[in-house]
Amino acid sequence: MSGDFEAHAQAAGVILLWVAVLVRARGALRCAAQRALWLAVGTAALAMTLNLPFVTRTAAEVFGRSAELTVARNLVGVVSAGAVLHFLLATAGVRRVPRVLVPAVGLTIVLLVVLDRCAGSAPSAAYRVIVICVHIVVNTLCVLVCWHHGRRTGNPSLAAGLRLFGLGTAFAWVYWAGQGVRLAVGDATALPHLTVALTLHALLRAAAILVPVFAAARRLASDARTAWRLWPLWYDLMVAVPQVALTAPRGRVAELLRPLVPRNLLVYRKVIETRDAIIALQGHIPAGAAGLARQYVAGRSVPPHRAAAAELACVVAAARAARLAGRPEQVADFGHPGPAGGGLDAEKAFLVDMAAAWPGIARDFAEG
Repeated sequence: MSGDFEAHAQAAGVILLWVAVLVRARGALRCAAQRALWLAVGTAALAMTLNLPFVTRTAAEVFGRSAELTVARNLVGVVSAGAVLHFLLATAGVRRVPRVLVPAVGLTIVLLVVLDRCAGSAPSAAYRVIVICVHIVVNTLCVLVCWHHGRRTGNPSLAAGLRLFGLGTAFAWVYWAGQGVRLAVGDATALPHLTVALTLHALLRAAAILVPVFAAARRLASDARTAWRLWPLWYDLMVAVPQVALTAPRGRVAELLRPLVPRNLLVYRKVIETRDAIIALQGHIPAGAAGLARQYVAGRSVPPHRAAAAELACVVAAARAARLAGRPEQVADFGHPGPAGGGLDAEKAFLVDMAAAWPGIARDFAEG
């Protein structure tokens, strides 16, 4: 693996880490539970930025040396380790972070600064041992806690985030263990590809804090797909029963791209309005429509799990046609109650099945 490729990969990992930090900044700053995790990743991103080859090279060219940059990187790394420890305590259920944590981080920083000032041009062995041990201990604890709680939690997003964060921390552990090996053998060039571990660490930690973003994007995509599939049924019912609509129905693309309600309520609104329209059309169901719809659907090779939705779609289509034709209302029943329990998800699935039968089977039934 070439050095240039490793350097470019490391830079790409740091950039992605900064992107994740910036994307999650607003939500993390408003939520105390996420603040420590965000701080841990943010300070890790800063420390890794100070470790990029072009940054150290630039510092050496401008200031004639990069030793101060190395010290700054290590001090930021200690702060990151403290933030990780804060995150671990919160994950483990410790309600109040022990008051010794901040003083301990501060004392470690002071000790490192003193050792650096006393060492001269090169960092002392004691200085390097303290830095390595801090990261080894905290990273070990982090991997164990993330693995333990990632397996026990029932929240899929939280489990994925913990596992990704723990795996990323495991690669950081590999990096610092390699630094320990270099110190032990007295060869700074031993294990030449340690930066690969840092790159993987950056990528996995970025993915870990972006899990809520991925989950939200997945929900939005799912809602958009559901809204798109519901639109033909919803639109036709809103035209027939406009009084149940919150706003005047618009085109399919406009409803999806520029909804007149909060985007996270788009599908909920369509489900409620569709169900209200179906109820409003109950008095327009022609006599015997339920039995005829059952026979009609049975002859159209509809899958058994979608038959009930197709039958109701046929009945509703007939009721819609009767209302639009101006026929008087009468006491009638749907002949099928809709989804049996399951809440909003079951309601959405049932209405999507109805919408699938609407343009073809249901309209053909109403026109036949």
